[in-house]
Amino acid sequence: MTIELIVVLLAAPLVGFLINGLLGKWLKGNEQLSGWIGSLAVLVSLVCSIIAFASLHGGAAPFDETLYEWITGESFAFNIGFRVDALTSMMLLVITGVGFLIHVYSIGYMHGDAGYTRYFAYLNLFVFAMLILVLGNNYLMMFVGWEGVGLCSYLLIGFWYERQTATDAGKKAFIVNRIGDFGFLLGMFTLFAAFGTLDFTSIFDAAEADNFQKVFGASTLVIATLLLFVGAIGKSAQIPLYVWLPDAMEGPTPVSALIHAATMVTAGVYMIARSAVLYNIAHTGEVVAWIGVLTAFFAATIALTQNDIKRILAYSTVSQLGYMFLGVGVGAYASGIFHLVTHAFFKGLMFLTAGSVMHAMANELDMRKMGGLKAKMPITHWTFLVGALAIAGFPFLSGFWSKDEILHSAWGSSPIIYVIGLVTAFLTAFYMFRLIFVTFYGESRVEPEVASHLHESPSVMWVPLAILAIPSALIGLLLGWGGHDSWLHHFTKSVFPEAHHDASGNMILFMVISSVVGLAGIAFAWSRYRDRTPSDEPTNALHKLLANKYYVDEVYNALIVQPIKNGSHYLLWRIVDNGIIDGIVNGVGAIIRFIGGTLRRFQTGIVQAYIVSMVLGIVLFLAYYLFFT
Repeated sequence: MTIELIVVLLAAPLVGFLINGLLGKWLKGNEQLSGWIGSLAVLVSLVCSIIAFASLHGGAAPFDETLYEWITGESFAFNIGFRVDALTSMMLLVITGVGFLIHVYSIGYMHGDAGYTRYFAYLNLFVFAMLILVLGNNYLMMFVGWEGVGLCSYLLIGFWYERQTATDAGKKAFIVNRIGDFGFLLGMFTLFAAFGTLDFTSIFDAAEADNFQKVFGASTLVIATLLLFVGAIGKSAQIPLYVWLPDAMEGPTPVSALIHAATMVTAGVYMIARSAVLYNIAHTGEVVAWIGVLTAFFAATIALTQNDIKRILAYSTVSQLGYMFLGVGVGAYASGIFHLVTHAFFKGLMFLTAGSVMHAMANELDMRKMGGLKAKMPITHWTFLVGALAIAGFPFLSGFWSKDEILHSAWGSSPIIYVIGLVTAFLTAFYMFRLIFVTFYGESRVEPEVASHLHESPSVMWVPLAILAIPSALIGLLLGWGGHDSWLHHFTKSVFPEAHHDASGNMILFMVISSVVGLAGIAFAWSRYRDRTPSDEPTNALHKLLANKYYVDEVYNALIVQPIKNGSHYLLWRIVDNGIIDGIVNGVGAIIRFIGGTLRRFQTGIVQAYIVSMVLGIVLFLAYYLFFT
């Protein structure tokens, strides 16, 4: 592995961004050229990622090299440097592999859109920022990528800026993420104060040797890791900062697949996995695990009553991210990353199939207006079914392996966490197949004018679906066979420390239990929705509470948004604008009026008076000149 390979891997999407961004005006006449340029850029990165992965798999040492010193001072230096180890290589394959297929899919999905070239420019810029995030060998490089993907998320969520809902969603995502990023910054400052560097290797080695400045006494690492986790809560949409992700569905559906299912939202999980040494020493993983499992359960209950297909998938993403945090929180770092990989494929697949449904349904999202689509869209149906079975933990599909590993590890940490995770697995299977049965089965409820145009998506869209369906079904078996003794665990062994809580109990028994729970959720959904449409109105208080998402947005609006808005109105408008600024302007005006009014009295219009004034002035000037100078 060479530095040239890493530079090409990183530079390819940047070049795609520059071409589409700078030459977009001239590419508008041939929009597909713009799409293929963006796709080719990510394909180059994918090839480089495969080469890097093959090199590590072949026994090569991890790559860790500094290009040059970025910021230097008397006692510190921040470097531009890259690290490629087992963890990085897994992330690179996910980002570029799923990213390439989504770029190709977008060529068909975004056809005819006025912002076609701008869309691919933003998408390439996002991939570039995400690659910086995972390739950096220090926290500052990670943070640069962290902020870059946040910016791209804002641009892509609000891509259709003529819609008020899209711009509002973009601003909401940006502001909520800034709250989390403030915690990340404080965590970085704490680490720098303690270690005098932000380099991963230096910090981890010094932490293991207990050779660092105890800035906050024995709690230094506890505070640092919890502050970093605040950043992860914002970026990866966990309680209480999850509220931006469901609204982010206002962006184009491929954006939801890439940014809000497969890559950006997993940045927090990657950061904790990368910082595994610190979390193990600080023993703060339990906080991570509890936030994760509560988020998983909380979001799953909301998904039960939603009727917008993209919002169901959005809350499902929040829930599955909670599973990943549960995994890394209990010290099963490889299992958490395993679920990150499998989730990227099957959730990316389901978002793209949802986009295929929207494409055929004239952008309709309410599944109550669908039904019977299986016959009209067989490829979309079967690929969506593969993704749904995978996330439901159907035996031997990808989600079955990764989710079971997390639950198995959770049992060794806390039986209560395990039970909550198991209940969440049942809910996941139920709401996902509620979506399947209501959308694709039963009688058609499609409006006649839409039904006359129902069709399968073009090949540029369904081919990526078919390709994604393969790893969605099989990658769990390939990576996870053997459970905690699988290939993936051996491959990442050099990256992660040993877990505090060993997975205990019979692995086969846990697999059977989780399989039965998942199948029970599917069966329950079949019994309730195989020939019934969800009701338009909540039928009881609990249903109403879930349908209104626990009123969290309303509570935030009442307790945070409106007080800030009203306070800003009072402070900025009444005090600053009306009181200070208008006071200064009015005061200056009053002084000028006073001076003008006084001087006006001397303007009598009598010529003799003017002559007397001139003579008096000349006399005073001569007197001053003769007697005082």
